[in-house]
Amino acid sequence: MKKIWLSPPHLSGNELQKIQQVFQENWIAPVGPQIGEFEAKISAFLGTENCPVVALNSGTSALHLALKLLNIGKGDVVICQSLSFAASVNPILYEGATPVFVDSEKDTYNLSPDFLEEAIKDQIKKGKKPKAIIAVHIYGMPYKVAEIHRISAEYEIPVIEDAAEAMGSYYKNKPCGSFGDLAVFSFNGNKIITTSAGGALVCKNEIQHKKAVFWATQSKETEDFYLHKEIGYNYRMSNVLAAIGISQIDVLEERVKKKREIQQFYASSLNEIEGFKVFAASSSAFKSNHWLSILEIDAEKSPISVIDLMKKLAEKNIESRRIWKPLHTQPVFAEFDFYGIDIAEKIFENGLCLPSGTAMSDADLNFIKSELLAAVKNA
Repeated sequence: MKKIWLSPPHLSGNELQKIQQVFQENWIAPVGPQIGEFEAKISAFLGTENCPVVALNSGTSALHLALKLLNIGKGDVVICQSLSFAASVNPILYEGATPVFVDSEKDTYNLSPDFLEEAIKDQIKKGKKPKAIIAVHIYGMPYKVAEIHRISAEYEIPVIEDAAEAMGSYYKNKPCGSFGDLAVFSFNGNKIITTSAGGALVCKNEIQHKKAVFWATQSKETEDFYLHKEIGYNYRMSNVLAAIGISQIDVLEERVKKKREIQQFYASSLNEIEGFKVFAASSSAFKSNHWLSILEIDAEKSPISVIDLMKKLAEKNIESRRIWKPLHTQPVFAEFDFYGIDIAEKIFENGLCLPSGTAMSDADLNFIKSELLAAVKNA
């Protein structure tokens, strides 16, 4: 049996032509015109031509530079949601700052506005007003933008919008990646579009843009010799990868359409099963790209557990995966404050990510469906 992967890369067919152009013009070195073209395409997609984009080697690099642009440093507090990948938090530690974790809410799986405000008030009482909020659109589902940004404005705390998984998602018809004081994307190999490895930082002005590019290119001063007055990083995206990105962003709308069709297929196939529910938007304001389709399993009603279902699928060469384990429960982050109850933990315990690759055929989807149904029947 062939392997059905969770979310493999899906090339458009035009990438090789773009790469060949780079080779023919000898733009192999880190700089080149394709970087600027890719950045411009991201800005145009977001409708934020006045908000310059910096193409980088990862979403993690983008988040790190966003924190630096907000002057986050040693001892500062940064609020972040617990239900996320560790890369949403690691850069906070790079700068010697302190993460404070906040629970999710059930509608979107994202940052709970209620627990966010509780965390802010309590940290202020402790004399540590947070300097930033990192809000994630997890699995492509937009967070509650209106509520989170109302709180941000009230307490004058900037929001870094982590849209790593959400390119092509919308909140109230506005694209994710356009809401934050700064925003980040990931183009890792499993994302909805990919440059194999890569990311981008969305800035609000040219001053931020110039500084981010400066840091990302080893903080080289504009002299005729190598002069450095600040610590820099090797974070810039290569021109070859940017060429791949140009072709990928051209098919973004097709990829989003397919992801949503996959989510709908699972919903129509599985929602009638006792104890099964496919994660969906709570209202028309939230338009997810459904980067990954999530199956919620009610342990009290379902005849099969998350773990057993994952094992049954694996036996048929179908990859599935657990939801992100909440970061406040991870040993490496155990010492930091957490505000909430157990919503993120229950989402983790009850959720399973199903194959969501946009290159899957109807036969692939029907095979997955048949194996899911067989697993339930035989449980």
